[in-house]
Amino acid sequence: MCGIAGIISFNNEPVKKNTLISMIDSIKHRGPDGEGYWTHDNIGIAHCRLSIVDLSKNANQPMICDNNRYILSYNGEIYNYLELKDLLKKVGFLFKTNSDTEVVLYSLIHWGADAIKKFNGMFAFAFLDNSKKKLLIGRDRYGIKPIYYSLQRKNFYFASEQKAIITNKSFKKNLNHHCIYEYFSFQNILTDNTFLEDIKLLDPGSYLTLDLNNENLQTFKYWDYQFKEPSTINSKNYYLERLESLFTSAVKKQLIGDVEIGTYLSGGLDSSFITALTSNFVPNSLKTFTCGFDMSAASGIELSFDERQKAELIASKFKTDHFQTVLKSGDMEKSISKVVWHLEEPRVGQSYPNYYISSLVSKFVKVVLSGIGGDELFGGYPWRYNLNLNYNNLDDFIRKSYQLWQRLIPSSKMKSFFFPILEKVNNLDSYETFKNVFLQDKNNNIKDQNDYINKILYFEAKTFLHGLFVVEDKLSMANSLETRVPFMDNDLVDFAMSCPLNLKLKNINKKFHVNENNLLKKKFIKTNHGKNILREILKDELPKEIVTMSKQGFSAPDASWFKGESIDFVRDKLYNNNASIYGYLDKLQVQKMLDEHMSGKENKRLLIWSLIYFEEYLDKFM
Repeated sequence: MCGIAGIISFNNEPVKKNTLISMIDSIKHRGPDGEGYWTHDNIGIAHCRLSIVDLSKNANQPMICDNNRYILSYNGEIYNYLELKDLLKKVGFLFKTNSDTEVVLYSLIHWGADAIKKFNGMFAFAFLDNSKKKLLIGRDRYGIKPIYYSLQRKNFYFASEQKAIITNKSFKKNLNHHCIYEYFSFQNILTDNTFLEDIKLLDPGSYLTLDLNNENLQTFKYWDYQFKEPSTINSKNYYLERLESLFTSAVKKQLIGDVEIGTYLSGGLDSSFITALTSNFVPNSLKTFTCGFDMSAASGIELSFDERQKAELIASKFKTDHFQTVLKSGDMEKSISKVVWHLEEPRVGQSYPNYYISSLVSKFVKVVLSGIGGDELFGGYPWRYNLNLNYNNLDDFIRKSYQLWQRLIPSSKMKSFFFPILEKVNNLDSYETFKNVFLQDKNNNIKDQNDYINKILYFEAKTFLHGLFVVEDKLSMANSLETRVPFMDNDLVDFAMSCPLNLKLKNINKKFHVNENNLLKKKFIKTNHGKNILREILKDELPKEIVTMSKQGFSAPDASWFKGESIDFVRDKLYNNNASIYGYLDKLQVQKMLDEHMSGKENKRLLIWSLIYFEEYLDKFM
């Protein structure tokens, strides 16, 4: 995997190579194997490379052809690049490398922006037609690979990470209050905003064009999720056989490369499925990796968070070389500074375990396969879909769903929570932000509860899954590790979106009432009603206890740690009246919520993590 960056000056000032070097140096962790720069008058494009396919220097970037007319800086893997290469050869293109980069370059030359629809993989790129002075920036369907851009003070910037943009002395940093408000509503960012004004994250399934002649910037949507029930239902065996075939093909395609590849192994369905299939294709012993937690201070349902025993069961069955790391309470404190620097604005959940596990993996392999996407495609969170099935209409459905997805601060308390900057957020409405995601869904023919559940799957893929991808990309690349996600193969996703819900979910009519914050409460319901079609496929391949296990997330026992071993750290960060966050958040409101957690009255683990993160972000970036 790689890092890309660039700058275009509409002040007609020449772009200096040293400017590009500074941008690339800030993201060199993404590509420590090489770097390249191209400048021409007021245009500069740069790249740093993590060599995976075709390790030779011939595949270095930016890749340039036709006497400096076309320039490409590309980050990603196109798994169907050999098929596209054959098509391009037939129309006369000659290839000098074995890399997918050259295929991307010639595809964009030949098909223009339409080439993006042909790519099956993960990618972000910047492609310049220097003759026509047109810049094309694209991102993959699902947002597995990020790319940021900014037009400020007559300068256009783009980069794989924001830090490459803000290294420019000409860029002015301002905190985006709208985005902060959005994050503390959902513990996620549902729009293209970032914590910094004037920096946008290009939406998944989108591309932008920039006309260098007149500064005209336009964005286009070329793909979106469409979860819906099929018009014709085939037999159950058809879906089982089709899924197994597509997933086997997806895993096999994603094993391309000239370096060793391993797999994450949590012991859950998704990573176990990937490990089982990968072990068939890897000639030598497959390397697998697990992150566990010290449970000596854990309580309640937290005791089930440690995944090592289940992972070891799968590792033993498939005879993998298995490695694990065990996190303790102090590891969050040790890593928070690095996590914030690499991840930039926060996304879903407590992300520091992702940093540690990718650090472990990177010591052994350059590429790892992950099970991200299995839950969102095949209904892994039944409590999110079945909270309340009594909807009067679509508006009623969205309103009730909104109550469920307020993961940090409920809307009724947002104004008081943001009292220090109330005049700047008083007109903001997180419900409208939430609703706008659903309005993007083209499937508006609501007939029954299945259509409502498909709406939630759409929302979840657009927001929660995208957040997971941003976290995984940033924290794996922090350790120069490429993460691949077989569940997000184009053909497999197309299949999953039209797979009947009754094959994904058992007991669709069953109502769950779950507060995802309150994982210590006895009333928390663990369920194995989701991903039923995967369980069917794997019932003869995996141990019964894995196939029938209830769903749980990848989480540390932070609820106990925050009021136990890490309590001094929390107090130092958040009970400090001079903390930076209190320039934006109401100190009395925040500390009242902290007291509720410390006393055991409420579980505010998600909020505490987010507050600690925000404090570190302000100190590091502002």
